[in-house]
Amino acid sequence: MSRRIPLRPLARIIQARQSGENPDAIEAENRRIRHEAMRDSARARAESRLMVLGAFFFCAFAAIVFKMGVIGASLPEESQVSLSGGEPILSARADIVDRQGRILATNFDTYSVYAQPQDMVDPVHAADELFRIFPDLDHERLVADFTGNRKFVWIRRQISPEQMQAVHDIGDPGILFGPREMRIYPNGPLASHILGGASYGREAVNTAEVIGIAGVERTFDEFLRDPANEGAPLELSIDLTVQSAMERVLHGGMMLMNAKGAAAVLMDAHTGEIMAMASLPDFDPNDRPAVLTTGDQSDSPLFNRAVQGVYELGSTFKILAVAQGLEMNLIEPDTMIQTSPGIRMGGFTINDFHSYGAQNTVTDVIVKSSNIGTAHIAELIGPDNQRNFLKSLGILDVSPVELGEAGAGRPQLPRQWGPLETMTISYGHGVAASPLHLAASYATIANGGHLVQPTLMRGGNPIPGERIMSEETAAASLSMLRQVVTRGTASFGEVAGYEVAGKTGTADKVKPTGGYYDDKVIATFASVFPASDPKYVLVVTLDEPVDTTSNEPRRTAGWTAVPVAAELIRRVGPLLGLRPQIDNPLLTGVSLTSN
Repeated sequence: MSRRIPLRPLARIIQARQSGENPDAIEAENRRIRHEAMRDSARARAESRLMVLGAFFFCAFAAIVFKMGVIGASLPEESQVSLSGGEPILSARADIVDRQGRILATNFDTYSVYAQPQDMVDPVHAADELFRIFPDLDHERLVADFTGNRKFVWIRRQISPEQMQAVHDIGDPGILFGPREMRIYPNGPLASHILGGASYGREAVNTAEVIGIAGVERTFDEFLRDPANEGAPLELSIDLTVQSAMERVLHGGMMLMNAKGAAAVLMDAHTGEIMAMASLPDFDPNDRPAVLTTGDQSDSPLFNRAVQGVYELGSTFKILAVAQGLEMNLIEPDTMIQTSPGIRMGGFTINDFHSYGAQNTVTDVIVKSSNIGTAHIAELIGPDNQRNFLKSLGILDVSPVELGEAGAGRPQLPRQWGPLETMTISYGHGVAASPLHLAASYATIANGGHLVQPTLMRGGNPIPGERIMSEETAAASLSMLRQVVTRGTASFGEVAGYEVAGKTGTADKVKPTGGYYDDKVIATFASVFPASDPKYVLVVTLDEPVDTTSNEPRRTAGWTAVPVAAELIRRVGPLLGLRPQIDNPLLTGVSLTSN
């Protein structure tokens, strides 16, 4: 502690008076010296404080610059909003695209609207205005919630920009908005049974979890929500343009044939990629209908007839029996088979739709679609061999396609697989399978005998699957299918330039209570094109069709499913890049030149 010097020291005052000096000057001088010392001390303290403050700001700014550098050099991470339980809600969801990269499902930023009644100025007026904007709300319930003891009320999980502005104009501070990511399907009902749909799972005020509830949205839900994929889209095998053409033609055919429903599958015969798949009636996944709680689920538009629908597919199975007979060296294409009289077994008689004579070649058994002839071939094959062959084709198991609904399409098999069942199954009665099962089995014939796994993923499986039949068997079977179109029951299936091969199938529809309807059928046409160099398999199935253009109602596949399939091939062939191969007649008097 410094010693304080007095302003008027007595010794100096006395000395000054003795020498004639002014004593007041001594006080003034001492005061000046004291003030200068105080000023220098204050300046030193201020300078030291400024130095400390400057050092602090320098360190702070250096830390900020360093942190910004670290953030700039690091990879971005998806932000997550935590729930009270500590688990994050992942709101981001990847797009779904077709094989050309066109959007099938994407996200749209929107808002939810909710209320905190304790902050409302006029709850009744707010309820009135909200009911005006959203007429489907329960007005009485809304007033009760706003004027009661509730602290939080959801009003709408998602709203449009126009609705948001209308709610904002109410001007009540107790009505608030929260950000949302909405799943939308820009093509409406197109490919609805493939896409399925999505909905909200866990929710918080400022975020919501979008989860898949059906179709590929559900199957690939984890992939679509995984931040590690960095937003990479899910690429499907379907072609949006081909899918659109298929649905349009199929809908027109269903209406023209007065059918209850319809299904179609277009598959790459070599990779198993599904280029298009449709089920009618369909729905809009943007406004997905509720699941039926009573009645027959197949009456719901949510029911996927191509995958979930299991039907007795009739005579389309006959070529499978013949292919197995050829593979086992039991028959040849020109082997004569008995086709008359009918086969009587166990109180049941197997007859043909028409009389085809006493005997026919194996080829004509297929071309004319003889139940009796096919049953005789199946008798040679035997129950165990038939069951093993159908299982190797995948017909007896759930389809491996990437849809959760495929589990509901489990094939229906006979309780007892004896000689009678072997005969009826050979012409498509006794085993019920989906159109997708049938498409995969026909692809085996089309690609030269290799098993095909149907898939909705782009890329498919370029590696040939297990060999089920020899190339010779597949080629002979395909030749028979081609003759079904050129001179058999599928004559309406010929499409100029595309060499269609295929087989018709008309099966009596099974009653829910057992037995068969007398006037309701499942009509199917399974086809391959082009026959000379098979690329694609197309299966068309109509539920309860009836052609009323003649005096007599006609329900067989040749009159119903075949014309629809032919129009489909005519429309989608060019879209698939297949150039029609049409032989030009000789031109006389015309010189052909090239330049």
